[in-house]
Amino acid sequence: MVALMEDAALELAKSYLEEGQTTVGAEIHCRHLAPTPVGMKVTATAKLRSIERRKLWFDIEVNDEKGKCGEGSHLRVIVNSKAMREKAEKKAE
Repeated sequence: MVALMEDAALELAKSYLEEGQTTVGAEIHCRHLAPTPVGMKVTATAKLRSIERRKLWFDIEVNDEKGKCGEGSHLRVIVNSKAMREKAEKKAE
């Protein structure tokens, strides 16, 4: 469920980015509200709550075919794509 929530926020965040930018997940809070049977379709919908400089705060709702099964909030931070990649590569040395 967490990966689905992050993916929904990332998709919405893309419309706020400039060339050469991406976002990284920095924090997530979630609540599982109901079980979902294996094989049932699950979707997540993100709503942008606020923007604070480079921080994008999202509220996210997760639904299966029968209704709401999860909810939470997620923080994504806008970063320079190239700088982030270089930092990660340097860490791998």
